[in-house]
Amino acid sequence: MQYTAYILSGLILLLFVTSCDELELPGVGELPDLTPPAADFAATPSESAYREISFSNRSVSATDFVWDFGDGNTSTEANPTHTYAADGDYTVSLTATDKLNATDQTTQVISIVEPVIVFTPEIMNPGFDIEGEDSYRDHWRNGDLGGVIQITSSPVHDGVKAAKLPSDGSRIGYQLIKVQANKEYTVSFYYTLKTSPEGSLTVSILDNGVESAEDIGASTIASVTVNDQTSSSDYVLGSVTFASGENTEVAIFFTNVDVEARIDSFTIVEN
Repeated sequence: MQYTAYILSGLILLLFVTSCDELELPGVGELPDLTPPAADFAATPSESAYREISFSNRSVSATDFVWDFGDGNTSTEANPTHTYAADGDYTVSLTATDKLNATDQTTQVISIVEPVIVFTPEIMNPGFDIEGEDSYRDHWRNGDLGGVIQITSSPVHDGVKAAKLPSDGSRIGYQLIKVQANKEYTVSFYYTLKTSPEGSLTVSILDNGVESAEDIGASTIASVTVNDQTSSSDYVLGSVTFASGENTEVAIFFTNVDVEARIDSFTIVEN
């Protein structure tokens, strides 16, 4: 070891100098890796193509990555997307490495299975509560079969509005809805009738579009006629069950005879 003495303003400064060949540096791998990598990922199928999987890299303290998708394909991208050729279970592994060459690996089994699409028929504005371009009557028109329904705010079964049919039978409700073929469904609704004169309300299910009143009978899949006139203000539950057959579209059609009627709160369920 060498040293040099300097005199500065009456002070003696000693500098100790160690030659470079005497300085011992740690060798490769001798220092502990205080932040080793931890491999982790998530897999998400595409909404439009279920075999296309996006892999989200959730690894920490890592700089380099090697993916094995379990079908013979690999990638070194941080967040790859991979499309599988066939359905099945695949063991996917991710190896994460840091700059000190420390590694960590994780695996997941992912299942590539065609999703089962659950189809639910939808009745638009089923309670006549949504105000649109045609007041509260949007989706319920068919001028070839009768006048458009009236709308009432009292009494209603639920919400703020209900459909009203005057006693002369001049108004009808009609809406096309999509269904699945060869299924059985039940359409339910609530209704009231004036206590007099004697009359009824009919709710029918028609196959496809009907363009003339003369075609209603031949196009009717199922129908129910209800006539509870106990109270003009208390709603009564009614329903009609039908089999769709080969139809993928049917129409809900309702009309009345001789007595003022109100109808509200349509629903449809598969049986």
